[in-house]
Amino acid sequence: MVAAGGRGRRVTIADVADHAQVSTTSVSKVLRNAYGVSPAMRLRVQAAIDELGYRPHNAARAMRGRTFTIGVLLPHISNPFFAEILDGLTEQLGGTDYQAIIIQGGLDDASERRAVDALVDRQVDGILMVAPLSSKSRLEEVAAGTPTVVLGPHERSTVYDSVNDDDEAGTELVVEHLIRLGHRRVAHIAQRDLGRGRPATTLHVIRERTYRRVMTEHGLADGIAVATTSYTEDGGHRGAYELLARDPRPTAIFAGADLAAFGALAALHEAGLAVPADVSLAGYDNTRSAGLAHIALTTVDQDGVMMGRTAGRLLLERIGGRTSSVRFSVTPALIVRRTTAPPSDSSQVT
Repeated sequence: MVAAGGRGRRVTIADVADHAQVSTTSVSKVLRNAYGVSPAMRLRVQAAIDELGYRPHNAARAMRGRTFTIGVLLPHISNPFFAEILDGLTEQLGGTDYQAIIIQGGLDDASERRAVDALVDRQVDGILMVAPLSSKSRLEEVAAGTPTVVLGPHERSTVYDSVNDDDEAGTELVVEHLIRLGHRRVAHIAQRDLGRGRPATTLHVIRERTYRRVMTEHGLADGIAVATTSYTEDGGHRGAYELLARDPRPTAIFAGADLAAFGALAALHEAGLAVPADVSLAGYDNTRSAGLAHIALTTVDQDGVMMGRTAGRLLLERIGGRTSSVRFSVTPALIVRRTTAPPSDSSQVT
């Protein structure tokens, strides 16, 4: 790579500043995606970078305190909704020099702590924690040293930013939908608590609590049935069998996540039941698989791509110098497909 004018050397930040007729500090701010850089300045510097073919030297940048990496903590990689979050994050980072490093936190506090420590040891510039197990005090401890965005839990902090879905509104949408169809025995597959130290703010608690509230408000408290397993295919499979064993069995099942709904769908088919003729089924997340023609799952869309994109934007702002806290909430939407319908006369028989 050579500088403009044929000079046989690597293009430097000073060359970019001279070409754009700005200071090297301005170029540095654009390269770091620093908070507060005007759009006009960003375009001007980026044009110079493109014309000169400037490419920052990663090793030198790391020595100056930047690694240009974003650490992403996931509890596991089996949930397809997490892929949508990552798609959004990658899209947001696409116009920058930042790359994401993904690590699994596991299903207990000790494993998650080791995973977060590994990211901190790698000197990542920011961390996105998706559905973390750690207590708020632990999250704030990490955020005090590394810019952090927490995705999932419903809690406020002055130290880190948060991105979540309005889980109460989303649950209301799906349970009200099933009740409007005529279902009176609507069951729910819930997630067991994993010891996060803040149960009232976790999305699975909010979804179960809202389900119980909506059923009660409609005078259907006697129809409440909850199988507490996990938001996994296995959890949905086990939960569905547990609910089907109840007398009378439910005419509709609301699984707290699409992944659990997929497991429930398999269990219903194994039991010789037709969906939705015998039992209606709904999920939560609107993953890509939910929209496949042979599945066509009714579900709640919480726009994982937007959540990931927003988390990436907030992280870059934090890294760029913003210190004020931001809390972003997605407004969910109900996506009605073929797995829900009015209950048949036979399914209503007690």
